[in-house]
Amino acid sequence: MSEAALAETLASGNATFFSRSRQSLWKKGESSGHFLKVHSVRADCDADVLLLLVDPAGPSCHTGRQNCFFYQVSAEQPLAEQAETHAPFLLELEAVIRARASSSADKSYTRSLLDGGPAKIGAKLREEADELARAIADESDERVASEAADLLFHMLVGLRSRGLDVRTVLEQLAGRFGQSGHAEKAARAPK
Repeated sequence: MSEAALAETLASGNATFFSRSRQSLWKKGESSGHFLKVHSVRADCDADVLLLLVDPAGPSCHTGRQNCFFYQVSAEQPLAEQAETHAPFLLELEAVIRARASSSADKSYTRSLLDGGPAKIGAKLREEADELARAIADESDERVASEAADLLFHMLVGLRSRGLDVRTVLEQLAGRFGQSGHAEKAARAPK
């Protein structure tokens, strides 16, 4: 990314790069429609590497992959292709939930939850949390994973009902990183 590409990225909110092959600025998605909406740009300690936190509109890589970083580099095998990571799937699931919010309740379980409002979503969250707790206590690992998936799905629906997304939750967790859970909880102001 050149200085001009960074300036355009910050001004437009869409990832823009300097294409060495074209010798010009190139906005990701201008031909494919798979834009990268930029939430934040971070620099490393030397300010010579940038990391963009984005919401992709479709696959980010020209190969059709969710992102371009699917090679594992090691001494034994310089470029070993890896399976997709699960983080993009979580964002994909969130996008499906967002789309289903526009569906009809008779066709979409998600829409029926959203139509039921906080009471219905809250009841499902309590039910799924209880089922997960019971599974953790005395059921198989498969059941624990299944109940955790149910709880996570219903949490995402609850966030959608408030117009929030999983990144908001991850930012909260990141802000707590490196501090004692007891100290963090004690520092929270009562709501």
